[in-house]
Amino acid sequence: MTDTGPISRRAQRRARARRRRRNAGVGVSVVLIAAVATGWAVYGRGGSPADAAAHQAAANAPATTSGPASKPAAKAPAEPRGTVTLAFAGDVHFTERTAGRLGVDPALGPMAATLSAADFAMVNLETAITTRGTPQPKKYHFRTNPAALGALQRSGIDAVTMANNHAVDYGSQGLADSLAAQASSPIPVVGIGADETAAYKPYVTTVNGVRLAVVAASQVQDYTNQRFRAGPDSPGIASALDRPRLLKAVRDAKKQADVVVVYLHWGTEGQSCPGPEQKSIAADLSAAGATAVVGTHAHVMLGSGMLGPTYVAYGFGNFLWYGSSPYPHSDQTGVTTLTVTRGKVTRAVFTPALVDGDGVPQPQTGAAGRGITDRYAQLRGCTGLATAPH
Repeated sequence: MTDTGPISRRAQRRARARRRRRNAGVGVSVVLIAAVATGWAVYGRGGSPADAAAHQAAANAPATTSGPASKPAAKAPAEPRGTVTLAFAGDVHFTERTAGRLGVDPALGPMAATLSAADFAMVNLETAITTRGTPQPKKYHFRTNPAALGALQRSGIDAVTMANNHAVDYGSQGLADSLAAQASSPIPVVGIGADETAAYKPYVTTVNGVRLAVVAASQVQDYTNQRFRAGPDSPGIASALDRPRLLKAVRDAKKQADVVVVYLHWGTEGQSCPGPEQKSIAADLSAAGATAVVGTHAHVMLGSGMLGPTYVAYGFGNFLWYGSSPYPHSDQTGVTTLTVTRGKVTRAVFTPALVDGDGVPQPQTGAAGRGITDRYAQLRGCTGLATAPH
C-alpha cells in the first residue's frame, strides 16, 4: 500500500473540515427535505406511522451524531519535522449493540477526534471479517463485514491489528474471507496473513520525516493461537508464543525504521496487573529495539510507563464493545497519545473515556475524567515501570 505521507493526510483532514463547515449551513434543510421524502415514500406506498417513524429516525441519525461528523475535525498537531504523534486505543468490534455503528460516522463516536488529531492512530480489531464459516469450539464468537475497515478509517484510524483470539472465530472459511478483506482494506491490517512471513511482516511508512514500523502478535494461549497460528505454508495470526520469531520481526523492523511499535494481545482477562509472561516479553522486545510495546485483551485497563527507553502500556481495555465485561471498571477506557522525537518517547498523554450503554467510548471531563485518569496512573504501581514523560 502506497503511503501518502503526513502532509497529504493533514490536507485531507482539513479538506473534510472545510466540507463539514460548508455543509453545516444546509444540514437542517437536508433533514427537512429527507422528512418530506420519507412521508411520501412511506405513506404514499401504504406504510404505517410506525414505518414512517423508523424511516425518519434513520434519516435523522447522521445529523444528531456527536463527534467529528457534526463539527470540524480536529487538526493534526504541527510538530517539527522528525517528531511524530501516535495514538492508541483498545479492543474494537461491530457486534450486537455496536453492529449499528457501521452506519454512523464516526463509528468510534466523539473519541474519534482525539484519534484523528494524531499523526498515526491504531486499535485492535477483535473480530473475524466474514459472513460465512463455521463457529469454532469456543464460548464467544465475533464477526463483522469489510465495511468495518472503512468505518475505522473514517474515525481517524490509520492501521489495525487482527492478531487476537477472535480473528478466526469462524474457522478456515472465515479466515480466508478476513484475508480477502485485508487485501482490499483502505487501511493496513497487521498481525494476520497467508503465511508466517505475511503475518509477522511490519507495516512501514514515513510520517513527518520519521520512518515508522508496526508489528503485531498475540500472546494469549487459546484455541486460536494453537489452531490458527500462521506457519511457513499456512495462514493465521502472528503468535508471540513463538518468541524468537517475533523478536526477529522486531529486529528486522528496527533495521528499516526509526520508530518501532509492537501491538500485542496479552494478559489475563479481568486482571489489572501484568503477569510475568507480559513483563518478560516486554523486556525482550525493548532489548530488540521496540520504541513502544502496547496492547489489549484483559477487558480492563492495566498500567503503563517506561521500561528503560521503551514505553510500555500493558492494557488499554475495551473501546468500542458489544457488552459490559464482568469485571470491575471494565467500562473505563481512553486514548493514549505518544509524542516521539528523534526515536524517543518524549510525552505520553491519556485522554479518559467511559464506554456507554451503547458500547461507545464517551470522553470524560471534570471530576469523572480525573477519576479515571488518577486510577489509570495508580495502576502503574504493580508494573515495575517508571513514570512516562508528560
